[in-house]
Amino acid sequence: MQLELELNGQRRTFEAAKSDVLLDVLRRNGYTGPKRGCDTGACGMCTVQIDGEPAMSCVTPAAKVAGSTVETIEGLGSQDDLHPLQQAFVDNSALQCGFCIPGMIMRSKALLESNPDPTETEVREALADNLCRCTGYKKIVEAVLDAADRMDGEPTVAADGGESRCEEFPSSCSREEGRSQ
Repeated sequence: MQLELELNGQRRTFEAAKSDVLLDVLRRNGYTGPKRGCDTGACGMCTVQIDGEPAMSCVTPAAKVAGSTVETIEGLGSQDDLHPLQQAFVDNSALQCGFCIPGMIMRSKALLESNPDPTETEVREALADNLCRCTGYKKIVEAVLDAADRMDGEPTVAADGGESRCEEFPSSCSREEGRSQ
């Protein structure tokens, strides 16, 4: 079957079997951000956004997303221009093996779109469906809270309490801050 959808802002058509899940279609076509973890929707490593909502692509039938808008981590930023959420994960050392991070970031993005100023408890609750085997989640939660500040236009402060790095590293700041300093 032909699967037509909007993927990362572009209209795309993919070949898909009726039995395919979205994760299979994405990975077969070069979108390797969503990871195969459990194949049961229990680990969150395959999280993408479908019509603005986080979804486990490993249990989402490909046919169900026909005509939908799908966003993967590949649609957020580039190596030279990271999304503020991606940059916050880097700046807060919230990356270890990196396997769970695309799903964590996509779920965090959905959280920050619906709740731009979450509490630590709200971040932890939002990420409860995403497992990480490397961390105690502390740095991941700190990164999401930092990203909330960055995306809200508040001044960026280094995670170590130092000065903002907007002049030296403009990509680590929101677009507005980078221009104003």
